Amino acid sequence: MRKNPLPPILSRKNPDEPSVFEPRNLLREARRQHSLPDGRVPDICVLDPDGDMVRNLTASGAATPNPSWACYHTRLYDFTFEGIEFGIVGCAVGAPFAVLVAEEMFASGCRLLISMTSSGQIVAVREPPYFVLIERALRDEGTSYHYLAPSEYCAMGEGLGVMLEGAFADSPEPVERGATWTTDAPFRETASAIAHGRDAGVLAVEMEAAALYAFSCAREKPVICFAHVTNQMGVIEGDFEKGEAMGGDDALTVIAMAARAWLVNGP
Repeated sequence: MRKNPLPPILSRKNPDEPSVFEPRNLLREARRQHSLPDGRVPDICVLDPDGDMVRNLTASGAATPNPSWACYHTRLYDFTFEGIEFGIVGCAVGAPFAVLVAEEMFASGCRLLISMTSSGQIVAVREPPYFVLIERALRDEGTSYHYLAPSEYCAMGEGLGVMLEGAFADSPEPVERGATWTTDAPFRETASAIAHGRDAGVLAVEMEAAALYAFSCAREKPVICFAHVTNQMGVIEGDFEKGEAMGGDDALTVIAMAARAWLVNGP
Protein backbone atom coordinates (compact mmCIF):
# COMPACT_ATOMS: atom_id res chain seq x y z
CA MET A 1 0.00 0.00 0.00
CA ARG A 2 1.41 3.36 -1.03
CA LYS A 3 1.97 5.75 1.83
CA ASN A 4 0.45 9.21 1.48
CA PRO A 5 3.37 11.69 1.39
CA LEU A 6 1.26 14.37 3.05
CA PRO A 7 0.08 14.31 6.67
CA PRO A 8 -3.70 13.90 6.97
CA ILE A 9 -4.25 17.54 7.88
CA LEU A 10 -2.76 18.62 4.53
CA SER A 11 -4.14 15.84 2.34
CA ARG A 12 -7.68 17.21 2.70
CA LYS A 13 -6.83 20.83 1.93
CA ASN A 14 -7.73 22.52 -1.36
CA PRO A 15 -6.71 26.17 -1.00
CA ASP A 16 -8.12 27.00 -4.44
CA GLU A 17 -11.65 25.97 -3.44
CA PRO A 18 -13.91 28.93 -2.48
CA SER A 19 -15.06 29.43 1.10
CA VAL A 20 -18.61 28.67 2.20
CA PHE A 21 -18.50 30.73 5.40
CA GLU A 22 -17.75 34.34 4.45
CA PRO A 23 -16.66 37.01 6.98
CA ARG A 24 -19.27 39.47 5.74
CA ASN A 25 -22.00 36.99 6.69
CA LEU A 26 -20.67 36.68 10.23
CA LEU A 27 -20.45 40.46 10.52
CA ARG A 28 -23.99 40.85 9.19
CA GLU A 29 -25.41 38.58 11.88
CA ALA A 30 -23.32 40.11 14.66
CA ARG A 31 -24.50 43.56 13.60
CA ARG A 32 -28.11 42.38 13.64
CA GLN A 33 -27.87 40.65 17.02
CA HIS A 34 -26.09 43.52 18.73
CA SER A 35 -28.00 46.33 16.96
CA LEU A 36 -24.82 47.86 15.60
CA PRO A 37 -24.91 50.64 13.01
CA ASP A 38 -23.52 50.26 9.53
CA GLY A 39 -20.08 51.77 9.19
CA ARG A 40 -16.47 51.22 8.23
CA VAL A 41 -13.18 50.77 9.97
CA PRO A 42 -10.30 53.13 9.10
CA ASP A 43 -8.41 52.46 5.87
CA ILE A 44 -5.32 51.39 7.82
CA CYS A 45 -5.72 48.86 10.62
CA VAL A 46 -3.23 47.43 13.10
CA LEU A 47 -2.93 44.07 14.83
CA ASP A 48 -1.33 44.37 18.28
CA PRO A 49 -1.02 40.79 19.60
CA ASP A 50 0.62 41.84 22.89
CA GLY A 51 -1.98 44.56 23.48
CA ASP A 52 0.54 47.09 24.82
CA MET A 53 -0.26 49.73 22.19
CA VAL A 54 -4.00 49.33 22.78
CA ARG A 55 -3.59 49.62 26.54
CA ASN A 56 -1.45 52.75 26.23
CA LEU A 57 -3.81 54.39 23.75
CA THR A 58 -6.96 53.69 25.73
CA ALA A 59 -5.38 54.66 29.07
CA SER A 60 -4.42 58.06 27.65
CA GLY A 61 -7.83 58.57 26.02
CA ALA A 62 -6.26 58.64 22.56
CA ALA A 63 -8.32 55.69 21.26
CA THR A 64 -12.07 55.14 21.28
CA PRO A 65 -14.12 52.05 20.37
CA ASN A 66 -15.27 51.90 16.77
CA PRO A 67 -19.08 51.94 17.01
CA SER A 68 -19.71 49.68 14.00
CA TRP A 69 -17.09 46.97 14.58
CA ALA A 70 -19.11 43.75 14.55
CA CYS A 71 -16.55 41.09 15.52
CA TYR A 72 -17.84 38.69 18.18
CA HIS A 73 -14.39 38.21 19.72
CA THR A 74 -12.59 41.55 19.78
CA ARG A 75 -12.96 45.30 20.17
CA LEU A 76 -11.52 47.62 17.53
CA TYR A 77 -10.41 51.11 18.56
CA ASP A 78 -10.01 54.19 16.36
CA PHE A 79 -7.14 56.60 16.94
CA THR A 80 -5.01 59.16 15.11
CA PHE A 81 -1.22 59.13 15.29
CA GLU A 82 1.05 61.57 13.48
CA GLY A 83 -1.94 62.76 11.48
CA ILE A 84 -2.91 59.27 10.22
CA GLU A 85 -6.16 57.55 11.17
CA PHE A 86 -5.87 53.95 12.33
CA GLY A 87 -8.01 51.14 13.68
CA ILE A 88 -6.40 48.73 16.11
CA VAL A 89 -7.24 45.36 17.67
CA GLY A 90 -5.25 44.05 20.60
CA CYS A 91 -4.43 40.58 21.91
CA ALA A 92 -5.28 38.62 18.74
CA VAL A 93 -2.42 36.20 19.39
CA GLY A 94 -1.47 33.39 17.02
CA ALA A 95 -2.10 32.59 13.38
CA PRO A 96 -5.78 31.50 13.48
CA PHE A 97 -6.92 34.46 15.59
CA ALA A 98 -4.87 37.00 13.62
CA VAL A 99 -6.23 35.81 10.26
CA LEU A 100 -9.81 35.66 11.56
CA VAL A 101 -9.55 39.32 12.56
CA ALA A 102 -7.77 40.22 9.31
CA GLU A 103 -10.63 38.70 7.28
CA GLU A 104 -13.14 40.75 9.27
CA MET A 105 -11.11 43.96 9.02
CA PHE A 106 -10.95 43.83 5.23
CA ALA A 107 -14.62 42.90 5.04
CA SER A 108 -15.29 46.02 7.14
CA GLY A 109 -13.46 48.46 4.88
CA CYS A 110 -9.77 48.10 5.79
CA ARG A 111 -7.39 48.74 2.90
CA LEU A 112 -4.04 48.05 4.55
CA LEU A 113 -3.24 45.86 7.56
CA ILE A 114 -0.07 46.24 9.64
CA SER A 115 0.83 43.64 12.26
CA MET A 116 3.33 44.39 15.05
CA THR A 117 4.12 41.31 17.12
CA SER A 118 6.76 40.75 19.78
CA SER A 119 9.23 38.00 18.95
CA GLY A 120 12.20 35.99 20.15
CA GLN A 121 15.66 36.46 18.75
CA ILE A 122 17.10 33.63 16.61
CA VAL A 123 20.03 35.23 14.76
CA ALA A 124 21.67 37.80 17.04
CA VAL A 125 22.00 40.72 14.64
CA ARG A 126 22.05 43.18 17.58
CA GLU A 127 20.92 43.56 21.18
CA PRO A 128 17.11 43.67 21.68
CA PRO A 129 14.89 45.56 21.41
CA TYR A 130 14.73 46.27 17.68
CA PHE A 131 12.32 45.71 14.81
CA VAL A 132 12.29 43.39 11.82
CA LEU A 133 10.29 44.12 8.70
CA ILE A 134 9.29 40.54 7.88
CA GLU A 135 9.97 39.85 4.22
CA ARG A 136 9.11 36.15 4.45
CA ALA A 137 8.05 33.76 7.21
CA LEU A 138 8.80 30.06 7.70
CA ARG A 139 5.51 28.13 7.79
CA ASP A 140 5.45 26.20 11.05
CA GLU A 141 1.75 26.79 11.78
CA GLY A 142 -1.50 25.46 10.40
CA THR A 143 -3.53 28.42 9.18
CA SER A 144 -1.45 29.30 6.11
CA TYR A 145 -2.12 25.86 4.57
CA HIS A 146 -5.82 26.68 4.35
CA TYR A 147 -4.95 29.63 2.08
CA LEU A 148 -1.94 28.50 0.02
CA ALA A 149 -0.50 25.20 -1.17
CA PRO A 150 2.42 23.82 0.87
CA SER A 151 5.74 25.65 0.60
CA GLU A 152 8.52 26.46 3.01
CA TYR A 153 7.84 30.20 3.31
CA CYS A 154 5.12 32.80 2.81
CA ALA A 155 6.29 36.21 1.68
CA MET A 156 5.19 39.81 1.86
CA GLY A 157 3.90 41.20 -1.42
CA GLU A 158 6.83 42.21 -3.62
CA GLY A 159 5.42 45.66 -4.28
CA LEU A 160 5.14 46.39 -0.58
CA GLY A 161 8.78 45.51 -0.02
CA VAL A 162 9.87 47.93 -2.75
CA MET A 163 7.52 50.62 -1.43
CA LEU A 164 9.09 50.42 2.04
CA GLU A 165 12.69 50.89 0.88
CA GLY A 166 14.17 53.71 2.94
CA ALA A 167 10.96 54.26 4.92
CA PHE A 168 12.56 53.66 8.33
CA ALA A 169 15.65 55.82 8.11
CA ASP A 170 14.48 57.91 11.08
CA SER A 171 13.13 55.04 13.19
CA PRO A 172 13.71 55.39 16.96
CA GLU A 173 14.90 51.76 17.03
CA PRO A 174 16.71 49.92 14.22
CA VAL A 175 14.53 48.21 11.61
CA GLU A 176 16.13 45.14 10.07
CA ARG A 177 14.70 43.29 7.07
CA GLY A 178 14.59 39.54 6.74
CA ALA A 179 12.89 36.25 7.53
CA THR A 180 11.12 35.01 10.65
CA TRP A 181 9.78 31.66 11.79
CA THR A 182 6.05 31.47 12.55
CA THR A 183 5.22 28.86 15.17
CA ASP A 184 1.95 27.64 16.65
CA ALA A 185 3.67 26.38 19.80
CA PRO A 186 6.04 28.84 21.48
CA PHE A 187 6.72 26.48 24.37
CA ARG A 188 7.92 23.83 21.90
CA GLU A 189 10.75 25.89 20.45
CA THR A 190 13.30 23.08 20.73
CA ALA A 191 17.06 23.33 20.32
CA SER A 192 16.96 21.52 16.97
CA ALA A 193 14.19 23.75 15.62
CA ILE A 194 16.05 26.87 16.73
CA ALA A 195 19.25 25.56 15.13
CA HIS A 196 17.38 24.96 11.86
CA GLY A 197 16.07 28.52 11.91
CA ARG A 198 19.50 29.92 12.67
CA ASP A 199 21.08 27.91 9.84
CA ALA A 200 18.39 29.25 7.50
CA GLY A 201 19.17 32.85 8.50
CA VAL A 202 15.85 33.34 10.28
CA LEU A 203 16.10 36.44 12.45
CA ALA A 204 13.28 35.84 14.95
CA VAL A 205 10.38 33.60 15.94
CA GLU A 206 6.78 34.87 16.16
CA MET A 207 3.24 33.51 15.83
CA GLU A 208 1.34 35.28 13.03
CA ALA A 209 3.30 36.40 9.96
CA ALA A 210 3.26 33.28 7.76
CA ALA A 211 -0.51 32.98 8.06
CA LEU A 212 -1.10 36.69 7.49
CA TYR A 213 1.06 36.63 4.37
CA ALA A 214 -0.75 33.54 3.09
CA PHE A 215 -4.05 35.33 3.63
CA SER A 216 -2.63 38.42 1.91
CA CYS A 217 -1.57 36.45 -1.15
CA ALA A 218 -4.75 34.38 -1.43
CA ARG A 219 -7.13 37.30 -0.88
CA GLU A 220 -4.99 39.88 -2.69
CA LYS A 221 -5.06 42.20 0.33
CA PRO A 222 -1.99 44.23 1.41
CA VAL A 223 -0.47 43.13 4.72
CA ILE A 224 2.79 44.30 6.32
CA CYS A 225 4.19 42.34 9.27
CA PHE A 226 6.78 43.51 11.77
CA ALA A 227 8.51 41.55 14.51
CA HIS A 228 9.47 43.55 17.59
CA VAL A 229 12.45 41.53 18.81
CA THR A 230 12.23 41.88 22.57
CA ASN A 231 13.56 38.65 24.04
CA GLN A 232 15.84 35.65 23.81
CA MET A 233 13.03 33.21 24.66
CA GLY A 234 13.47 33.70 28.40
CA VAL A 235 16.80 31.87 28.57
CA ILE A 236 18.36 34.85 30.38
CA GLU A 237 17.10 36.75 33.39
CA GLY A 238 15.73 40.24 32.78
CA ASP A 239 14.38 39.23 29.36
CA PHE A 240 11.29 40.60 27.56
CA GLU A 241 12.20 44.28 28.06
CA LYS A 242 10.62 46.38 25.32
CA GLY A 243 11.74 49.79 26.49
CA GLU A 244 9.74 52.84 27.51
CA ALA A 245 5.93 52.44 27.50
CA MET A 246 6.49 48.72 26.84
CA GLY A 247 7.82 49.69 23.44
CA GLY A 248 4.44 51.00 22.35
CA ASP A 249 5.55 54.48 21.31
CA ASP A 250 8.44 53.20 19.20
CA ALA A 251 6.19 50.55 17.64
CA LEU A 252 3.58 53.16 16.71
CA THR A 253 6.26 55.32 15.11
CA VAL A 254 7.44 52.42 12.93
CA ILE A 255 3.82 51.62 12.02
CA ALA A 256 3.21 55.24 11.06
CA MET A 257 6.32 55.23 8.86
CA ALA A 258 5.02 52.19 6.98
CA ALA A 259 1.53 53.69 6.73
CA ARG A 260 2.88 56.96 5.36
CA ALA A 261 4.91 55.15 2.70
CA TRP A 262 1.77 53.30 1.65
CA LEU A 263 -0.35 56.46 1.60
CA VAL A 264 2.21 58.20 -0.60
CA ASN A 265 3.04 55.31 -2.93
CA GLY A 266 0.57 52.48 -2.43
CA PRO A 267 -3.16 53.07 -2.84
